Amino acid sequence: MNNLKGKTAFITGGSKGIGYGIAEALLNEGVNVAVTSRSLQAAEDAATNLGSNNSAKALGLKADVRNLVDQEEAIRRTAEEFGSVDFVIANAGIGHYGNIEEITDRQWRETIDTNLTGVFYTVKAGLEELKKSKGYFISISSLAGTNFFAGGSAYNASKFGLTGFTQAVMLDLRQEGISVSTIMPGSVSTHFNGNDPENNKEKDAWKIQKEDLGELVVDLFKMNKRSLPSKVEIRPSQPPKK
Repeated sequence: MNNLKGKTAFITGGSKGIGYGIAEALLNEGVNVAVTSRSLQAAEDAATNLGSNNSAKALGLKADVRNLVDQEEAIRRTAEEFGSVDFVIANAGIGHYGNIEEITDRQWRETIDTNLTGVFYTVKAGLEELKKSKGYFISISSLAGTNFFAGGSAYNASKFGLTGFTQAVMLDLRQEGISVSTIMPGSVSTHFNGNDPENNKEKDAWKIQKEDLGELVVDLFKMNKRSLPSKVEIRPSQPPKK
């Protein structure tokens, strides 16, 4: 089992939700974490709330995944602050839903640019650091990356694309000593799509919780490097009956 203490993780969209849960779990393992948001205030607030322990610290950075220069600068600052980047988690995502007649050009572009192109930019920005550290790249896809649904044209397209993209990147990078996985959650209790997890704790109790995904990421990072769970589906064990 790998000891994670002293390593560094870079997490996009880490100011809340899944990204925050992953950051919290890694910090508890002694991993330094850099969390990004399009809002500097949100990123810095998250880093403050995450705090630090005796061996690890949190850093909040402003960066938009839709901008390659932003991603490159955020990776550079993370490496400068902590000395290396061992783990890159492409978590930032957005969801626009609606009948194909209703989805606008702006919503389509925002969904694809964030959920797919944003991950491409994150990989490109972090690649040299991951080569140095023989690190691990994770994308957060979705069960919507293999299961289509009515009203999901933009979101399905982005997540189907993300799942395929990450699996191809896995094949590209495994001979470099870089591990690559995509995690595909079902329903998660987060702020996604206008949900309010703080006020819906009882209603959301059946859903995957952000700390569950943090635990999963820790487990992946601790696995022996000879084995690679390249695609991990995770769903609520007992959803409400329909």
